[in-house]
Amino acid sequence: MSGETRYDATDVVDVDTGTELEGRDVPLTQDGLGCHSGNEMEKAARLAGNSEMLDKFAADYPKGPHDQPQSMCPAFGSLRVGLRMKRVSTILSGSACCVYGLTFVSHFYGARRSVGYVPFNSESLVTGKLFEDIREAVHDVADPEKNDAIIVTNLCVPTASGVPLRLLPREINGVRIIGIDVPGFGIPTHAEAKDVLAGAMLKYAREEIKAGPVPMPASGKSDRPTVTLLGEMFPADPMMIGQMLAPLGLAVGPVVPCREWRELYGALDCGAVAAIHPFYTSAVREFQAAGRPVLGSAPIGLDGTADWLKGIGDIFGLSAEKVGEAQNMFLPAIKAALAATPINGTITLSGYEGSELLVARLLIESGANVPYVGTACAKSEWSAADAAWLEAKGVKVKFRASLEDDCGAMEAIQPDLAIGTTPVVQKGKEMGIPSLYFTNLISARPLMGVAGAGSLQEVVNAAMGNKERMGKMKAFFEGVGHGDTAGVWEKSPNLKPEFRALNAKKLERAAKAAKAAEMI
Repeated sequence: MSGETRYDATDVVDVDTGTELEGRDVPLTQDGLGCHSGNEMEKAARLAGNSEMLDKFAADYPKGPHDQPQSMCPAFGSLRVGLRMKRVSTILSGSACCVYGLTFVSHFYGARRSVGYVPFNSESLVTGKLFEDIREAVHDVADPEKNDAIIVTNLCVPTASGVPLRLLPREINGVRIIGIDVPGFGIPTHAEAKDVLAGAMLKYAREEIKAGPVPMPASGKSDRPTVTLLGEMFPADPMMIGQMLAPLGLAVGPVVPCREWRELYGALDCGAVAAIHPFYTSAVREFQAAGRPVLGSAPIGLDGTADWLKGIGDIFGLSAEKVGEAQNMFLPAIKAALAATPINGTITLSGYEGSELLVARLLIESGANVPYVGTACAKSEWSAADAAWLEAKGVKVKFRASLEDDCGAMEAIQPDLAIGTTPVVQKGKEMGIPSLYFTNLISARPLMGVAGAGSLQEVVNAAMGNKERMGKMKAFFEGVGHGDTAGVWEKSPNLKPEFRALNAKKLERAAKAAKAAEMI
């Protein structure tokens, strides 16, 4: 390895500046594997002793038609949860390209702190030196003046190699150490990776509570029973839910994933948990272990709010009269807001946030025709009521929907508006269909209660009004090519069909070889 830049493997590298945090030297070589090698990586992980963990992932997050995620790297979900918490540091262990990409996208979404990185090479990975490097890095960062906890995350390669984060100290100088594995070959979506970390932190906090008194959350303790909200949501939504709970003599509790460690204690100290987003399997398990009942769906739209308030009343043993009073306070205003600016048109909806079914309910009650809803998340008992409501309205609900499912539905239905992920929106616009990106334009709005009832109508109606303009744009760009022939050419592109045929044969041989290997 002569001529190679070296940095000491005991250092944590700040990927934002490219410098070491402590100032010594370690090898930065990388392996050739990545999330594109899903089957091989999973086999390696099982051989390395991670079968139990992968079986747990398979039970918690059953896969769909694909063996690897179709959205961004799943680890972004857990990374984002950690970066949004006060006094929590994050260290990643993985290939440099993965760490770079995750750090870039975390800053794109507003992270304002550095991401720690423990580099490795083939030698340190195989000999176990990487684990020693991680342990030393954690000791270096564990400053109780700065941190309540440190999150250490194994990406694909360290997980496949069996780097045992479970052997890290439980705490150092009073700083909690949370080690998690978030491999792309085990976690189907970045949404579910949020649950991996949320569940791990809730488990740690629950064990702390069992061991003795814990610090009071910064917000204090409510004098009324609280409902913990499970799932990231628009900041106004917990406030709206709190207003609807007040007539019942209840209060809204913390939102999980939390923003600081002490909120975890408040989240566990609740009367019930509202699984607003239904994919938090690990977190639900911890709440149930603490004896907390869980309610699915959400107070969204007219029917959703009425049913959700009734469900809350049943959990807390409230009288029908008291629940009816609360319903009468909010349902008329929700009904009026839904009717104020109705949506007239057909919409296909898909995404990977976990709230797709809730948004579809709101659109339908606003007057829209929604024949198809696709969600990248798996089916669960917490989304069952929403799925049943939608299917009763004639909606095709597709869990673990693939990109092909979503695009196929849009192409077949030819809606007035397509709401979906980036590639769905891209495909829709190519077809001249007005399209909206779910994450930035839909889920970044209030959805609950009165505030949510009219929040989507303006943006949806405005987008559907662009149908004529989309048609003009499609006509204007007609003939500029598509895929590898895109652009304006002075003469016809120089196609090489023989190259395509040769490559197709290579792919066919590789597929046959892989199938043969599986049969051995």
